[in-house]
Amino acid sequence: MKDRIILKIPKREITFLTKIIEGYDNLGIVSTIDPSEGLVMIRLTPDTEPIIRQILAELPFIEEMK
Repeated sequence: MKDRIILKIPKREITFLTKIIEGYDNLGIVSTIDPSEGLVMIRLTPDTEPIIRQILAELPFIEEMK
């Protein structure tokens, strides 16, 4: 288990992703690494990781996930 997930998404979707994660009662904390590249990090716990991964799997704009 990791304590973070790094994503590459279109920069126009960063705010939307943040609102989705916050809307699920703060499952994780979204931080922008590089807004021009659309790189964001979600900090999470072992308990919330499966739920966050399930949510991310449903989002069509995720370009890359590490």
